[in-house]
Amino acid sequence: MLYDLARPLLFSLDPETAHESTLAVLHTAGRLLPARQPCPAPPVEVMGLAFPNRIGLAAGLDKNGIAIDGLALMGFGFLEIGTVTPRPQPGNPRPRLFRLPEVHGIINRMGFNNGGADALVANVRAAKYKGILGINIGKNFDTPIEQAVDDYLIAFSRVYSVASYVAVNISSPNTQNLRQLQGASELDALLMRLKESQHQLAELHGRYVPLALKIAPDLDAAAISDIAAALRRHRVDAVIATNTTLSREHVVGLPHAQQEGGLSGAPLMEASTSVLRQLSQALAGEIPIIASGGVLDGAAARAKLDAGASLVQVFTGLIYRGPGIVRECVRATAV
Repeated sequence: MLYDLARPLLFSLDPETAHESTLAVLHTAGRLLPARQPCPAPPVEVMGLAFPNRIGLAAGLDKNGIAIDGLALMGFGFLEIGTVTPRPQPGNPRPRLFRLPEVHGIINRMGFNNGGADALVANVRAAKYKGILGINIGKNFDTPIEQAVDDYLIAFSRVYSVASYVAVNISSPNTQNLRQLQGASELDALLMRLKESQHQLAELHGRYVPLALKIAPDLDAAAISDIAAALRRHRVDAVIATNTTLSREHVVGLPHAQQEGGLSGAPLMEASTSVLRQLSQALAGEIPIIASGGVLDGAAARAKLDAGASLVQVFTGLIYRGPGIVRECVRATAV
């Protein structure tokens, strides 16, 4: 495949430079090439939306929505862009992205680097893509955690008109104190305000945009149970399990393993799937789960469905395997 030839060149570059170069190529490809249909599979309805297949792109790869049309050429059933914040911000200092090729892993401490919600919305409006588009939102780094709800409400209102669904990221390890919002009282307050806003925006725009909550893999059983109860109580439309992990259990001794940030890729599979399974049992089918974390092949995607997911997202697997992973995962999950 073409990616097999390109990967050695990309991996010879600094990881963030390679990432930026790839997005630039995808942006150009999306402009020049005709649109393609998603990889064929039996469609599935989740959150009231009809997904042409179960495999999507996870947030983080295209934070600003600059390569939507190029990414759509890969055959995904849906795309999720972001994380985007109300105001532009540069993120953490570079270097902030590290490969662990021995285990097909990546550590990042990007820090929600993005051009702001207004710029993302403009890019979405300029794209040709008409498929399902999730937009992942977060808070600005300099907004006190006590005022985080305000940032989420601002971002939600700004992206609402162009989103198929909106994902609320309270689980990135790279924004100080953000995971605090997963606590019982903080989560209740956030979800109550977001659901109020959702109903107001639905009336204003004449359509209902589902809300999904993205959670961390570094949660104990009690925290998972509390989150499941909050999701049910506030009738959240979906939950994404999971974000990256702070654990280094499976990468001890490897180069870059002690870098600060969230670990993704194959080393995340076990912990992420464990949270998914516990969440599925707690929710008992009342709220759909979108699985993210550790999907490097079709077998891993299938395992996510078997653990209780309705949809599966890939990100790090795309970096190590290339676009071919999409078709492989679609085939494995076509049930």
